[in-house]
Amino acid sequence: MTHTDPQLHGVDPRVAGGRLTVDLDALAANYRFLAEQSTPAEAGAVVKADAYGLGTGPVVEALVAEGCRKFFVALPEEGLAVRASAPEADIYVFNGLFSPEAAAFYREGRLLPVLNSQSDLSIWEAHGWDDEDAPRPCALHVETGMNRLGLTPERAKIVAQENALTGALTPRLIISHLACADTPDHPMNRQQLESFQALGALFPDAESSLANSAGIFLGGEFLCDVTRPGVALYGSNPMNGTVNPMQSVASVHARIAQLRHVPAGATVSYGATPVGRDTLIAVTAVGYADGYHRSGSGAGVPLRTAQPVGSHGYIEGRRVPVLGRVTMDLTLFDVTDLGLDTLQVGDFIELMGSNLPMDELASACGTISYELLTSLGHRFERHYVRSGDHI
Repeated sequence: MTHTDPQLHGVDPRVAGGRLTVDLDALAANYRFLAEQSTPAEAGAVVKADAYGLGTGPVVEALVAEGCRKFFVALPEEGLAVRASAPEADIYVFNGLFSPEAAAFYREGRLLPVLNSQSDLSIWEAHGWDDEDAPRPCALHVETGMNRLGLTPERAKIVAQENALTGALTPRLIISHLACADTPDHPMNRQQLESFQALGALFPDAESSLANSAGIFLGGEFLCDVTRPGVALYGSNPMNGTVNPMQSVASVHARIAQLRHVPAGATVSYGATPVGRDTLIAVTAVGYADGYHRSGSGAGVPLRTAQPVGSHGYIEGRRVPVLGRVTMDLTLFDVTDLGLDTLQVGDFIELMGSNLPMDELASACGTISYELLTSLGHRFERHYVRSGDHI
């Protein structure tokens, strides 16, 4: 089936400059694989930032169908969006409580805050909602070396002692976050695990969660009770220096707006990049306003001095290089070797997908796949594909 809700499809396909296709079968397969790798732990799913840019509703529906019952977001508004597609799930909100007024959002969606500080603890104790059989359900984040969010070890010990007496809060989950899990032999991994195990033991009635996408592949004790796969669900390789075990989920295509010949010695785009031969250019209607990063330009950006090769497109079985600088709404590709008779205005060039993995594009742009996915703009025509449908 293909989703038909026009709000999911973005711009009308007759006028869209680009197309984003999300393969929900591949997403489901990735979840099943990560759940298997997580055994005996339960696999949740991180769907913050609009499911990493791919659309909360369709992504969450597909994951619920695969049996996912724990979701993680950054902000309560994201949690409310998840709740619409997962009425029975546990939904945890990472970034805590900013004010007493924020508690109303959690109550509305029966969201579970991740408490990161004494302020969070005080607000939730005073303003949180009660479960049928337990007061103020929540998660606690303990700091083990990331130094981003989380209760210090000293504060966590005090909280454990005080809450054992008062029972004011019901911690359902104790979490921390690995800083270097994508590098398996990094000593930080073992240090964090040992610190987390000691702090988790202070809350014997709560489940524990430490492993992100990369942490799942550390296996063993790192799996704890619940894993939190994120970027791997969407097709990115979670581990450095290994073959990617994940299926490609997102593909991005740009529409050709114009085909033009330029002679050798002419210049193209901002900064006047010279071309060394008679060149056929495909001008496509996607640029950095759509999340196709300027840093992936073929020339004229600082990254090209450190990494000479820029981004590529893929069309008619060939890779074609970006020519000159990516601009806000347009990107140029050198399609000379394909010939004018092969292409026409309205054709699509793949920017990212099964032929151009997102991790490769990220490397060409000097960034990571997380940033690519979450940068995808709202000017794309969107397709959600399942069960053999092809666009």
